[in-house]
Amino acid sequence: MMDRPKDGPLALLLLLLGHMISALEVPLDLPQPPTITHQSPKDYIVDPRENIVIHCEAKGKPHPSFSWTRNGMHFDIDKDPKVLMRPGSGTLVMDISGGERSEAYEGIYQCSAHNELGTAVSNSIVIRQSRSPLWSKERISPIIAQKGQSLILHCRPPAGLPPPIIFWMDNNFQRLPQSRRVSQALNGDLYFSNVQPEDSRSDYICYARFPHTQTIQQKQPISVRVLDNKPAEERAPVFMVPSESVSSKMVLRGEVLEMECVADGLPTPAVSWVKRNSEIPSGRASFLNFNKTLRIMDVSEADAGEYRCFAKNRHGSVHHSIRVTVNAAPYWISAPRNLVLAPKEMGIITCRAAGHPKPSIRWLVNGLPIEDAPKDPSRRVEEDTLIFSEVQTGSSAVYQCNASNLYGYLLSNAFVNILAEPPRVLTLPNIIYQVIRNKPALLECVVFGSPVPTITWFKDSRSSMLEGNAYVFHENGALEIHMSQPSNSGKYTCVARNNLGISENHVYLEVKEPTRILRPPEYQVVQRNRDVVFECKAKHDPSLVPTMTWLKDDRELPDDERFRVDSDRLTITDVTESDAGTYTCIMNTTLDQDSASAQLTVVEQPGVPTDLELTDPGARSVQLTWTPGDEHNSPIKKFLIQYEDALHQSGVWHNLTEVPGTKTTAHLKLSPYVHYSFRVLALNDVGFSHPSMPSRQFRTSPAAPDENPTEVKGHGTEHNNLVITWKPLTPLQANGPGLQYKVMWRQLDMEKDWTSVSVANVSKFVVSGTPTFVPYEVMVQALNDYGPGPKPSAVIGYSGEDFPSAAPGNVRILVLNSTLAEVHWSPVSLESVRGRLQGYKVHYSRERSLHRHNSHQGKQRTEIFSPNKTSGMLPDLLPYSVYSLRVTAFNGRGEGPSSVPQRFEMPEGVPGTPSFFKVSAIDLDSLTLEWGPPHERNGRLSGYTFKYQTVNSKNDLGLLEELDLPSNQSSFTLHNLSHSTRYKFYISARTQRGSGPTLTEEAVTILDRAPSVTPAFGNVSSSLSEDGALISWDYWGPEKHLYVEYIIDNSEEDWHREKVNGSQVHVLKGLKRGLVYKVRVVARGHQSEELLVKVPAMVSPQVDIATQGWFIGLMSAIALLILILLIICFIKRNKGGKYPVKEKEDAHGDPEIQPMKEDDLTFGEYSDEDHKPLKGSRTPSSGTVKRDGSDDSLVDSGDTQFNEDGSFIGQYSGRSDRDATHDSSEPPSPVNAMNSIV
Repeated sequence: MMDRPKDGPLALLLLLLGHMISALEVPLDLPQPPTITHQSPKDYIVDPRENIVIHCEAKGKPHPSFSWTRNGMHFDIDKDPKVLMRPGSGTLVMDISGGERSEAYEGIYQCSAHNELGTAVSNSIVIRQSRSPLWSKERISPIIAQKGQSLILHCRPPAGLPPPIIFWMDNNFQRLPQSRRVSQALNGDLYFSNVQPEDSRSDYICYARFPHTQTIQQKQPISVRVLDNKPAEERAPVFMVPSESVSSKMVLRGEVLEMECVADGLPTPAVSWVKRNSEIPSGRASFLNFNKTLRIMDVSEADAGEYRCFAKNRHGSVHHSIRVTVNAAPYWISAPRNLVLAPKEMGIITCRAAGHPKPSIRWLVNGLPIEDAPKDPSRRVEEDTLIFSEVQTGSSAVYQCNASNLYGYLLSNAFVNILAEPPRVLTLPNIIYQVIRNKPALLECVVFGSPVPTITWFKDSRSSMLEGNAYVFHENGALEIHMSQPSNSGKYTCVARNNLGISENHVYLEVKEPTRILRPPEYQVVQRNRDVVFECKAKHDPSLVPTMTWLKDDRELPDDERFRVDSDRLTITDVTESDAGTYTCIMNTTLDQDSASAQLTVVEQPGVPTDLELTDPGARSVQLTWTPGDEHNSPIKKFLIQYEDALHQSGVWHNLTEVPGTKTTAHLKLSPYVHYSFRVLALNDVGFSHPSMPSRQFRTSPAAPDENPTEVKGHGTEHNNLVITWKPLTPLQANGPGLQYKVMWRQLDMEKDWTSVSVANVSKFVVSGTPTFVPYEVMVQALNDYGPGPKPSAVIGYSGEDFPSAAPGNVRILVLNSTLAEVHWSPVSLESVRGRLQGYKVHYSRERSLHRHNSHQGKQRTEIFSPNKTSGMLPDLLPYSVYSLRVTAFNGRGEGPSSVPQRFEMPEGVPGTPSFFKVSAIDLDSLTLEWGPPHERNGRLSGYTFKYQTVNSKNDLGLLEELDLPSNQSSFTLHNLSHSTRYKFYISARTQRGSGPTLTEEAVTILDRAPSVTPAFGNVSSSLSEDGALISWDYWGPEKHLYVEYIIDNSEEDWHREKVNGSQVHVLKGLKRGLVYKVRVVARGHQSEELLVKVPAMVSPQVDIATQGWFIGLMSAIALLILILLIICFIKRNKGGKYPVKEKEDAHGDPEIQPMKEDDLTFGEYSDEDHKPLKGSRTPSSGTVKRDGSDDSLVDSGDTQFNEDGSFIGQYSGRSDRDATHDSSEPPSPVNAMNSIV
């Protein structure tokens, strides 16, 4: 090794050369030393059941050859026929399929790749066979433990390579449940902080899974029985693992650090972790196994230090310290890189590694220690650096750097290749780069040349070279544009030069608009089982193809049909609690993406409160505590506490009190003599939770009542009694057994002493023999077996009322008009009321009418007036009538005697409307009208007022004419009227009081038939639409009511009429297609000419004949006929008894044609296909019924004959239907009959 230079300028020169001459990728068509491209891992564990494959791949020009060493000695693969080297490769394959043991090939292997320019070597590869040894046979005695003790079930699996994965299961291959109290340690043992009766079982089985061989082995089952014969003593925590107070742990940089603390204690201790003088790294640390294990991934030197675990319960706490040191196997700071130099150039190869302890650096050349290699005057070694100067052609070689310390080594190959090559651009020509506006663009120009070419860039033309702060020129030739703008789009040219030549390449840049989300999804709160929609609208460059992707919690959406993704929205139906999370919409193009997220919170009713506990019992109070259930993302607003009284109302729950949602305890005020059970419900914004499980029962002691009945009243139901009522106490208010009520009363201001009585199970008491309607003081007091309730307060009540004894006097009637009268009376005396006066009733009725034609009586009516009234109005009386009236006083008991009846007459009023009014005769210039007298004359009719006026086509009214007609007249004829003119008539009846309401009528005089008169209708036409036939016309007549009439042409039926709605068009709907109709427009006295309207026929859709009524009827008739023929046939067969052919049929019944049962008279299904046989038959296309070679079928016989008694006299002929044209009248075969239908 050469000495390190002392002068600074030379070191600076070497660093500059190293910076300038960076590693290059040599094209494979140029000479280059070998490079290892693929090799097996350093520690290679192989499966003993499979062939061993040790990889070693390399490239080089010429292609390298390969050799191996094993355990430091040359490995001659030709001597072992089971070892093969793959062609063109250095990969070894050891064939152990013939029964060879793979452990025979264990060892340390190293591969060398050689060509004429150098030798590259692989890592040292340690080959070991995986092992999964069997569990040693052992007899495990049952374990008996006292409740509350700690327990360890040891696994102690066999040592395997690699170590097995441990888990505990039962006989049913179900994992044993683990918790803070029961958990598996890192060594596989099962730890119980304290055992409970439910831990008793006989199938604690430890399983070991060996990952390489994928085999699982099990330990003998362990039986555990927990004794529960004495109370478990609680205790402070003590660590089971680690057992000492301080421990230490060493871990290598980059590996996983696992520390655990398992504690014994009752109640089960909670474990927590801290790092002294520092923080536990949150990003790489996780707490596992119910906080008993602290795991730190990818350990670094900063993770060294002191860690403490704490175990705590209500009896105390304990801690354990773990001192962690971090060492490091060697790792690269700067790995050696290939070096390509031109003759006479200078260069360096650097090998820098770190580790703890610091690794040593050793150089090799072509696999040999550099000190043993041939001397090269152009090469110097300066510790971790190789310096080359004035290199010559032929001095190419592969150098190896080995950095090692106590915990491992690093080996890296780097070649020095001496070449003289003009520049060549390796980047493909005419590449189109696309970039988003305002994003950096990187245009590649990968070149090779020796000496290293210089690269210049041009845009659009070679006129000016790119330069300035807008561009960055990288050492590898790439051009970077910091902020791409549309103006940067275009053609770019990179030019590579060295002293041996020049080369160039063209690429293109397109700057696109960015993708942006315009409307991001919004935060959603939704109830469980509802639907939710997230919207996400975005814009993008129109030349790019977008795709919208939705993620849930940064993962793909669940494969669930409830999630429906549309172009710009995500819909989740029937939301569940598991759907809560963060939803992200990502708009992707080939160049960029934009994303936005929103949170989905799923709320529902709170979870059920648990762990109800009663403490601090008092005579009338108790403390209730509970554990709230899950809030389900909606804070609990309050808790409702309910109770059940098992003594008085078992199964009925009552609300007791409410507490805020922040509290989990309540001090409950209770009543005596109640067997309480409590439950708790939680309320949030969604609603109430389900009730908790009931608490244990809490009984309060009996006591005297705390309150008396409420709503105490005294009133009478008879004139000589007093009824005392009250609202009874509830069982909860009774406070004890033997509930009674002490009822007390005395006459107000008359009696000094109270009269009392005790009653039970009632809510009223009747005091008899009282004076009528006198005041009493009344009290009701509750008492039970433990004493009376508080002193009650008295209420005033009255004994019963009697009917009033006197009638109102001095009754007078004042008639105000024909329908209204006023009645006056004198009030009754207070003594005659005999109760509380509630008012007066005026009863009146119509006895008769003063008109001789109307004398019927009316119903009695009653008007009620308040007790302070002595007069009142009687409305809505009928005029010209006689009424009778009487007045009574009434109290709570009822009405007293009536006053002397009074009669009074109502004067005349205006009459009602005439009973009818009509036009009875119409002529050219005259009209006759008739009417009837009013039903309600309301007096003597003095006559009728008759008015009339003309009405033109615009409904304008003419001059009004008025006539007075006598009362005995009931018709009138108007003469000298205008022809074809509409008139409006009015009539009303009169009495001395005036005219009554008016009736109206309209009529039109007859049309003048003179030829010169213009017709009333014209321009009658029709047109057809989807709605029907549209009829239109012109009308000049006076009539307001027009009709369209129509009839089928050449039919004798009556004309159909439809009224017109006031317009001069009308649509006739429902006309039948394919028919011709005659249509006309008519008014009173005239009509239009008739019009022919033809409704076109419509092509009907093909109708299934099987659904037509006539066909169903026909088929039913044919089926009935066949049924009758069958019955006749069966009767004839039964008459003949047994015969040979019948016996043969009975013995060999054909499965296709069997005699029908009485309850199965079906003949198959109708088929509307031309040649398809009926279901259940096998009719050939020829129409014959064949019977599988048997001729003994009644159905197939064409000339079967019967004796008079129905027996056979002939033999079957087997003739087919095609030949069976016989004339016999015997019934045909059922099957043939059905075939004839088809």
